[in-house]
Amino acid sequence: MKIIGITGGVGSGKTQVLSYIEKHYKCRIVRSDETAHLLYEPGQECYKKLVALLGLEILAEDKTIDKGKMAAVIFSNKMLLERVNQIVHPEVKNYILRQIEYEKGKGVVDYFFIEAALLIEEHYDQIVDELWYIYADTQIREKRLVENRQYSTQKIAYIMEGQLSEEEFRKHCQVVISNNGSLEETYKQIKGIMGD
Repeated sequence: MKIIGITGGVGSGKTQVLSYIEKHYKCRIVRSDETAHLLYEPGQECYKKLVALLGLEILAEDKTIDKGKMAAVIFSNKMLLERVNQIVHPEVKNYILRQIEYEKGKGVVDYFFIEAALLIEEHYDQIVDELWYIYADTQIREKRLVENRQYSTQKIAYIMEGQLSEEEFRKHCQVVISNNGSLEETYKQIKGIMGD
């Protein structure tokens, strides 16, 4: 089983790439954002630590973590954001490592894909066989985020500012997929990489 990390800036099209891969290859895909949300559930270690750090005001009426409330508390405070990341990222990584072992044990899939914005910063290169960088021009990414996610230009600038530069991504990744054009062009690159 080959372990591949997929990364790239916000709006680069990681979701489309993974949707295509999911349909056409025997693989398991773990998205770090979805994993983090699982770990935010009441009873989970992450949940307890986050409530202890940020207080009861981040909870919704049903006692689950309200991600909007949590974002409002941490994104204006760099120090709190760092502390949240120190809680969440190691837990996400441990979950992913357990899933890799589980899939290896089952022996059914050929590929295990990990999708995360912070693969490089969180040293996933020590876990994966290969890092893939999904690249798209800044203007294209901005357009996608406005159209598909209704992000404000201020929010986009803030997120992009916190992400690695194109040079950094390229320096750490063994494979680069350009996702500037049509999806067909992107799929053609994936087929080439996968040896189809």
